[in-house]
Amino acid sequence: MAARTKARKRALEILFEAEARELNIGQLLAERVAAPTTQHPLPEYTVTLVEGVLAHWGEINEVLETYSQGWQLERMPSVDRAALRVATWEIVWNEEVPDPVAISEAVELVTGMSTDESPKFVNGLLARVSDVKATLA
Repeated sequence: MAARTKARKRALEILFEAEARELNIGQLLAERVAAPTTQHPLPEYTVTLVEGVLAHWGEINEVLETYSQGWQLERMPSVDRAALRVATWEIVWNEEVPDPVAISEAVELVTGMSTDESPKFVNGLLARVSDVKATLA
């Protein structure tokens, strides 16, 4: 697994865990940096992703709700929400990652971790975000 792929998965796990356990994301991130739960330290790109999502939390949620065509964030599986937030940040605010890569990585994450319908939904929503990103940043 490529380094950024692992970092994305770890970012998704942090966002998912914080939501599931009703924890502050920033505090959970700080805890994971200070005391990793695995033998490997948290990848630097994971920190960048989570901090990026936190910095644009409201904007990301608004974008996802606006372009999800009738789906409220609360109705989406929590894994999908986490993957969508990470990928939306990469598409809109991280110029280093090509949009198709961010979309593909998010689809891959939900393929193994969410519902059968999730890959198609995530792909479609993120493609729309990519199409309109010039109006968002």
